[in-house]
Amino acid sequence: MTLREITEERERKTLSPFAALSVQSEGRLWPIELCPIRTCYQRDIDRIVHSKAFRRLMHKTQVFLRPEGDHYRTRMTHTLEVARIARTIARGLALNEDLTEAIALGHDLGHTPFGHAGERVLDEILPGGFRHNEQSLRVVDCLEKEGEGLNLCYEVRRGILCHTGPDKAETLEGQIVRVADKIAYINHDIDDAMRGGIIYPLDIPLDISQVLGFDHGGRIDTLTLDVIQASRGQDEIRQSPACGEAMAKLREFMFEAVYYNPLAKGEESKAQDMIARLFEHYQTHPDELPPDYQDIRLREGTDRAVCDYIAGMTDHYAVAKYNEAFVPLAWAVK
Repeated sequence: MTLREITEERERKTLSPFAALSVQSEGRLWPIELCPIRTCYQRDIDRIVHSKAFRRLMHKTQVFLRPEGDHYRTRMTHTLEVARIARTIARGLALNEDLTEAIALGHDLGHTPFGHAGERVLDEILPGGFRHNEQSLRVVDCLEKEGEGLNLCYEVRRGILCHTGPDKAETLEGQIVRVADKIAYINHDIDDAMRGGIIYPLDIPLDISQVLGFDHGGRIDTLTLDVIQASRGQDEIRQSPACGEAMAKLREFMFEAVYYNPLAKGEESKAQDMIARLFEHYQTHPDELPPDYQDIRLREGTDRAVCDYIAGMTDHYAVAKYNEAFVPLAWAVK
């Protein structure tokens, strides 16, 4: 037996009846030769981690735009925190940890520069709107590897698409990532907001802290354990009413205190204006798009090519391209 077959056999013997087994995957967009070492989901983890889009996450905003300090979250660190929480829940429920991790690592590959501020601008400009979960699927299907895509398994692709939005993933592993994403971002955004002096520990309503805990680790432990306990033996991922209600209240508090706080979000209008002007610039100067995006332009139109190009930018690169397009360069006169 190959190492892959040994792992697949172990999955059959040890995982929950509700788990998505590697050997039962609905497959890829086009078939490839099986790996003797890795299961199909393990292989997808590697494909995502080695992608350009994954590496760019380290320079994309999570909540605070280009903060001063080394310890604020980026889209990359957010992704890693989601993966760890999701994998812990999967382990607690005897579900497929590899599938869960692959979905978690890929869920935000399509996020724009400047976080949700950038997403809102592209949603307003692009005909048909823009949603980062749909863009994440587009990245793994169409944009990576010079347009070949990563050719991921169906279950990973569906989990990425359904981590937010109206549709729910068919696999419990995909549903885990959806809740782990919320657990991660609410709590690490609290941590970052406190580090930035936007809120303070006693600002969190007491009734929420009495249910979820009074510090960062306590809240994550409570919410993670609650999902495991509430979902054990069930055919869907759920939370207890008490924790679900408390987390919803905590999310509402964060919108009021942080996400809409002018002190935390005062620069967002500048970032949004930058994205809008870049979009307009490339619409009127499409020949400036890189070669890969020229192919998209021919197949799907200029707006789609411009959107793909801008959505893939890091914060730093977007600023550089804006300066290149709109800020006069100094020159030496001899």
